[in-house]
Amino acid sequence: MTGVLWAAASGIGFGLFQSVNVKAVRQLDDVYLSTFLQLLVAAVVLMLACVVGGELPRLADASAWAWTSFALAGAIHFFLGWTLLNASQGRIGAARTSPLLTTTPIFGVAIAAVTLGQLPGAAALGGIAVSVAGALVITDPRSEAGVRWQDATFGLATAFLWALSPVFTVEGLDELDSPLLGVTVGLVFSVLAYALLLSAAPRRRPSARDLPREGVALKTISGVLVALSIWGRWIALDTADVGVVLALNLLAVPTVLLLAPVIAGRHLERVDTRIWLGAVLVVAGALVLIAAD
Repeated sequence: MTGVLWAAASGIGFGLFQSVNVKAVRQLDDVYLSTFLQLLVAAVVLMLACVVGGELPRLADASAWAWTSFALAGAIHFFLGWTLLNASQGRIGAARTSPLLTTTPIFGVAIAAVTLGQLPGAAALGGIAVSVAGALVITDPRSEAGVRWQDATFGLATAFLWALSPVFTVEGLDELDSPLLGVTVGLVFSVLAYALLLSAAPRRRPSARDLPREGVALKTISGVLVALSIWGRWIALDTADVGVVLALNLLAVPTVLLLAPVIAGRHLERVDTRIWLGAVLVVAGALVLIAAD
């Protein structure tokens, strides 16, 4: 299986994850518990992948800075990012959230400008303008009753965090060249941090036996899907150009727009011409940014 196929499978898998996850989030009705289950399942899957791939012994060679970098990357991408992703899906649904996540390259350009002094060129600025226009179309309050501009905050914040986490991922990989181990360490750290958060939170939560079975099953499936998608993306990055992988990962957007209404219900996931137009604009802008990189 070539890197291109792995990248395409990863993009479609991430779209399928989002489509299943939004229904699970609504059934569990607890963003924090929902995120914890998602982290736990994904961590178990990737730990098994590390065992199968014989990667675990390499952790003995990891420096303290590598562990710290991977933990920070996990805290930003998974602990914070996935929490905000679930919050966004609970508020505005998967169909509106998914296109907003593709604004990650925009924040990546901004972070590079601040940290490295790399100012975007004309093509990149054009891509940013197109993506911003698409995001405005998707979140326009006139498109659906009850939708507000502020509702885009969670999705855009997720995109920002996903653009920031690679700064620490790269630091960790400089010390230990194993992307699979790096992402697994980040996930396990996030699971432990979430367990502490939930145990310390004063809110009374239902016991495991009181949780809706369908919601838990859907969350388990979504956790497996996102773990496999992450794994597939790292395999693709190892065998294909980064630009190609990033571009094919955008297949998640049409996948969500097609499947979310079917899985979660068309009465909850309303995908109309405006949403498709906004999604096309955001993806087109992201492709311009990827090409200009």
